[in-house]
Amino acid sequence: MTPRILLFDIDGTLIGSGGAGRRALERAVAEACGLDAVSAAFSFAGGTDPAIFRRLLADCGVEPTEAALARTFDVYLEILREEIASAENFLVYPGMEDALETLAAQDPETVAVGLGTGNIEAGARIKLARADLNRHFPFGGFGSDAEDRPALLRAGALRGAARLGRAPEECDVLVIGDTPLDVAAAHAIGARCLAVATGGSTRAELAAAGADCLVGNIAESGALDVLLGG
Repeated sequence: MTPRILLFDIDGTLIGSGGAGRRALERAVAEACGLDAVSAAFSFAGGTDPAIFRRLLADCGVEPTEAALARTFDVYLEILREEIASAENFLVYPGMEDALETLAAQDPETVAVGLGTGNIEAGARIKLARADLNRHFPFGGFGSDAEDRPALLRAGALRGAARLGRAPEECDVLVIGDTPLDVAAAHAIGARCLAVATGGSTRAELAAAGADCLVGNIAESGALDVLLGG
């Protein structure tokens, strides 16, 4: 069997945080910039944390230097812990926990399960900790690896291949995501994409983006087969 690397997005794919992630991003910029409040006029879906912060800072009239970004990220992590802990509508999407348990039982020499997310790693771990999901994802590609989504997916794929003890070109990569940007980034690195319509994108939008497989959620018939290599 060809070794397989699965890279899961977080927001809208694994979990819904009831808007906690967006609130934390906006609050962090407001606090870091000494503003009363910040309300973004653009969608965060499929974006990476560094790219979102760059745009938010610029929209507030602050030059998004590396120092400004670092200061904002420091504030963000503290706020994110608070927002995730208090989020009333936090959920793990249907079928996901069972699917992850099934994947955990697969041969670790042939299947590597990780993350492919625009969250910086520390933020990703905060979000997943509430649902005890970090144990399923020993590696990943993160917004802290690269601002560009294809680049962070490539970083995750390289780490997955290293865990399998194989060259990257010997492995099949499947990205699981919920936005057209996830689909595009997967294809940009030569991977396939299983798109789930659990986030803000519709099935029609995901199909138009060229998703290789498309389900309403992971509990849907056939979804687990795709994850297992069918």
